[in-house]
Amino acid sequence: MNTKKMEWILRIAVAGEFLGHGMFALQGKTSWFVYFKPFGITDPQTIVSLLMLVGTVDLLLALLVLIKPIRIAVLWMAIWGLFTAMIRWPIGPDPVWDFVERWTNWGAPLVLFMMLGGWPDSFRDWFRQKS
Repeated sequence: MNTKKMEWILRIAVAGEFLGHGMFALQGKTSWFVYFKPFGITDPQTIVSLLMLVGTVDLLLALLVLIKPIRIAVLWMAIWGLFTAMIRWPIGPDPVWDFVERWTNWGAPLVLFMMLGGWPDSFRDWFRQKS
């Protein structure tokens, strides 16, 4: 098997996920407002501001994973993917299947993280691209 090709497939898939979610966030997707309620955030202006921040970070991460996938960013993508799945259920109001269908949101970045070398040996290695 060609692991470099598999890595690129994962990089493109993860970038697509974060590009799509980032664009929805930048559009201020109103159906997402409900996910802020468990954290006590109900003001629409505050939610839109937070979505702008999240959307910008998501877009930057999508670009980064294509240009220079560094482990700390890819691990963050896996953690963020898990968190955003969990705001559907058990944190949020949706049924468990909304959480289950989003397992790829954290699973794909986690596999990519492992392909990039997994947990690094040093602090510097968090910011280095796999050679």
